[in-house]
Amino acid sequence: QVQLVESGGGLVQAGGSLRLSCVVSGRTFSRTSMGWFRQAPGKEREFVAAVGWSGGREIFTDSVKGRFTISRDNGKNTVYLQMNRLQPEEKAIYYCAASWVRIASPDSTQYDDWGQGAQVTVSS
Repeated sequence: QVQLVESGGGLVQAGGSLRLSCVVSGRTFSRTSMGWFRQAPGKEREFVAAVGWSGGREIFTDSVKGRFTISRDNGKNTVYLQMNRLQPEEKAIYYCAASWVRIASPDSTQYDDWGQGAQVTVSS
């Protein structure tokens, strides 16, 4: 059974930082590319960041470039999303997702498994 479990969400003031973690079990993590998506209230889910099988070649949505980083630890079956200089409009549920595709992709249809989500709230 595949499981993706996010943690690290919470409340932060504008300009602050949070680090999300996602632990994956039930699939070969080293052959899994990982993505982060978010869904704000009343909006559609959107791509945030992704990393391929062996790290490197990370991709980001334009609005988070220079502020967010994505990394993975294959020894711990974990992917991280470091979020710096958060803004109130980035309040959302953040989801991690897993894909068999080797290269990082912003396309949500490429992802097979999803976590339950982590709430991120940014106060102004």
